[in-house]
Amino acid sequence: MRIGVLSDTHIPTRARHLPPALFTIFAGVDLLLHAGDLVEEHVLTELSTIAPVEAVAGNMDPPLLKQKLGRKKVLELAGFKIGLVHGDYGNERSKTPQRALEAFDKEQVDCVVFGHSHQPYLQTHNNVLLFNPGSPTDRRREPRHSCGLLTLDKTITAEIIYL
Repeated sequence: MRIGVLSDTHIPTRARHLPPALFTIFAGVDLLLHAGDLVEEHVLTELSTIAPVEAVAGNMDPPLLKQKLGRKKVLELAGFKIGLVHGDYGNERSKTPQRALEAFDKEQVDCVVFGHSHQPYLQTHNNVLLFNPGSPTDRRREPRHSCGLLTLDKTITAEIIYL
């Protein structure tokens, strides 16, 4: 199973539209995961033209979107448990991976997909793959915009893709 991963699109505050490159990169994926901060719900509609979408809300999403999406999900996909969260609890962005992992301390997940920091992150902690795809629209202090791909086969592999 191939899964496109993105977060922090911030449309229309950081960009007016999704970058066209996403439609090429994500062509043929089975599912898309969005780890929050869509800002406007129409982003989900646009992404759903590529593949089905699972998303959570982030701190910049409006209350109705937070209510609709929720702030955290555990998805069972291809025999793996994937945690999906934005990761915005607390002020220190350097602790975002730790907070994302702690959000699932009561669930046994194989992978946690998160966002918030806009910084790509790909490391394993205590046998859990932590994956932040960065942002395709707001690179903050990063040199390039980014997104990611997860592949679920006998194991989980992840790849950060720079636009």
